[in-house]
Amino acid sequence: MDQTRVEPGHLRDLYDRQLRRDARPDGPGCRVERVGPVVRQTGPAHAWNGVLWSDLDATGADADIAAQIDHYRAAGLPFEWKLYGHDGPADLADRLLAAGFTAEDPETLMATEAAALPREVPLPEGVELRAVTDEAGVRQVVEVHERAFGTDSSHIGRQLLDRLAADPDTVTAVVAVAAGEPVSAARLELCPGTDFAGLWGGGTVEGWRGRGLYRALVAHRAHIAASRGHRYVQVDAAATSRPILQRLGFLTLSTTTPYTYA
Repeated sequence: MDQTRVEPGHLRDLYDRQLRRDARPDGPGCRVERVGPVVRQTGPAHAWNGVLWSDLDATGADADIAAQIDHYRAAGLPFEWKLYGHDGPADLADRLLAAGFTAEDPETLMATEAAALPREVPLPEGVELRAVTDEAGVRQVVEVHERAFGTDSSHIGRQLLDRLAADPDTVTAVVAVAAGEPVSAARLELCPGTDFAGLWGGGTVEGWRGRGLYRALVAHRAHIAASRGHRYVQVDAAATSRPILQRLGFLTLSTTTPYTYA
């Protein structure tokens, strides 16, 4: 990426406008609502439910937070307030904690030009990439996630099946298979009408890490994003992924921390 032409501040502003303030539902049965200074998504229990963007001031912030709690409580849904490091007011994180939210691990919002990434990264011998198009492939994605991250990932499988059935042009997934065993997997979420596509869920099972699979899946998905007309790819990077992405040319735009309310 030519960092003299594309500034992190410009990319962050574009991201905020296209994917947060002007967000579109990310799955069937979901709706995005703009309520005062808040943009939120509400959908089925297995979907992502939460606050995408807010423009709060110190005077009204607590009331706006309480209004979101009331909304999701009335719907019987746990939800997430996706807090970015540049969101205001400055004490918003403390206010969320005081209101009963729980902070999860912070991640780094990163982005780069899709076409600037390598077209391909060599795979280890005996490994092939397979597109996920059916329920069997989705089960492999879920299996990899659960083995790689040690968490129940069944909701990811349901979300992926929903989108593959209802709007397959907005999502693609890939599994790396070795001797019939899924060893790495990742998703690409395409955002129609925007410059961005999102890289999600890149995970590799223990024993196959450090062999280039994560980089290969980044390159594979970025090529798809570019071919579909998306200029940038973005990722919420964990600490383990951030150095790899930096070496590939990704820029740091902000931090993002999920604040969950159950």
